[in-house]
Amino acid sequence: MADSLALTGITAGFGETHVLEDVELALAEGESLSIIGRNGVGKSTLLETVMGHTTLHGGEISLGGRRIEAAPAHARAMAGLGYVPQEREIFPSLSVRENLEICARPGHWNAERVFELFPNLRARLSNAGTQLSGGEQQMLAIARALMTNPSVLLMDEPTEGLAPVIVQALTQVLLKLRGEGNLSIVLVEQNSRVALEFSARTVVMDRGRLVYDGPSERLRKDPDFLASLIAAQ
Repeated sequence: MADSLALTGITAGFGETHVLEDVELALAEGESLSIIGRNGVGKSTLLETVMGHTTLHGGEISLGGRRIEAAPAHARAMAGLGYVPQEREIFPSLSVRENLEICARPGHWNAERVFELFPNLRARLSNAGTQLSGGEQQMLAIARALMTNPSVLLMDEPTEGLAPVIVQALTQVLLKLRGEGNLSIVLVEQNSRVALEFSARTVVMDRGRLVYDGPSERLRKDPDFLASLIAAQ
């Protein structure tokens, strides 16, 4: 069986600037993966590269066994990539309902399933994006990505800037998403506690490379080892 997502020898960045260097990563169908590391080590760039938003200098990207590195971003989304960017990027002038409907595709995820995860959104259906709190905007960004019925969901720091009580609630939602259908999830997260709780496997990045790819449990049990991986060099 082909991996849900596979990156082989990925070197990428912005223009002539290289941010990622020879990245190798594979994700099985239904698997969840966390990516952690200091600011500026390439975590967000990795997701942007998968989505086709950076300059690819070398390597291959496969989705469900099909090469996509030459495909434009919209074609990658149609092929099954869902993306929750760090900036959320909901449509501010559209209502919650319109934000969801404009992205909806047939499949496992529909409005009712989304509202089971995010009851607050049902109560805000007529509210514009600008009328939502930061936590509600993040919920909408995740819900909108799910409505595309992706096979792989990429989430870039979904808890950033949120109050602790909202982070706790959102973490519970992320845990519910694990293994939902055959959805594979890549979570980039600055909050290592959330990241290590979310997935059984964690990747640590440093200077555009993967310096650890293994059990989250090892990092939870050995904070000194974790600190040595993410400490500034």
